[in-house]
This record gives sequence, C-alpha cells and structure tokens, in this order.
Amino acid sequence: MKLRNLLKFLALMAYEVIVGLFLFLILPGWGFRIPLWAGLLVIAVLVAKDFLIAPFVLGGGVDKRPAVGSEGLVGRTAVVVEDLSPEGVVKVGGELWRAECLNGKAKRGELVRVISVRGAKVLVERRG
Repeated sequence: MKLRNLLKFLALMAYEVIVGLFLFLILPGWGFRIPLWAGLLVIAVLVAKDFLIAPFVLGGGVDKRPAVGSEGLVGRTAVVVEDLSPEGVVKVGGELWRAECLNGKAKRGELVRVISVRGAKVLVERRG
C-alpha cells in the first residue's frame, strides 16, 4: 500500500477513534454510561462503512482523471461488427466506430485492439 493511500485510510479511520474516545471516555465523565457491547457495535459499523468506502477513496476518487475522447479508446479491445478489409465497423464499449485494420483483415466477431484515433475513425490491429 502506498504511503499516500495509507494516509487516506488512516484519515478514514480517524472518525472511529474520535467516536471511541467520545463513547468510552467523554460520556462516562459526564455521567452517561454506554454498555461496552453497544459502543463496540457502533465502532464495528463505522469500520465496516470504511471498508466499503475505502476502494473508492483509495482507487482514485476525485484524483483520478477520467479517460475521455480518443485517449479513452487507445488500448481498448473492440469487436469487429462489419468485416475490416481493411476498413469496416467495430464496437468499442457499446459504441460503433468506423475502423481501419492496420495489419491485414479482420472478420466479424474477431477481437481487435485500438491503436490510435484519426478523426472519427479508429485504427486497430488484430490481436495475437
């Protein structure tokens, strides 16, 4: 785990520490007694919440730039919809694109890899 991700995770866990201090140290000082099982249950629910949220926070969240436009297509796998000989149509992520096969021909149903984008056409290569 990277140091940055570790710090993010510890920041998520800080809430549980604060709630634990409040439940077990501050409230009893004011005369409110919380049963141990109830306090531990609250902290367990908060920890479970952190484990559900952590993949989104540690996976990039707002720091992660979305891949849009042509940069989002390069490197993706496409399915040939209309034979590429060398031009035809492929489907990339649910969208149909005009395509040109750079290394020969590709039949309908074959998988190809997007190499680059030229205007409104993707340039692809046969896999393997």
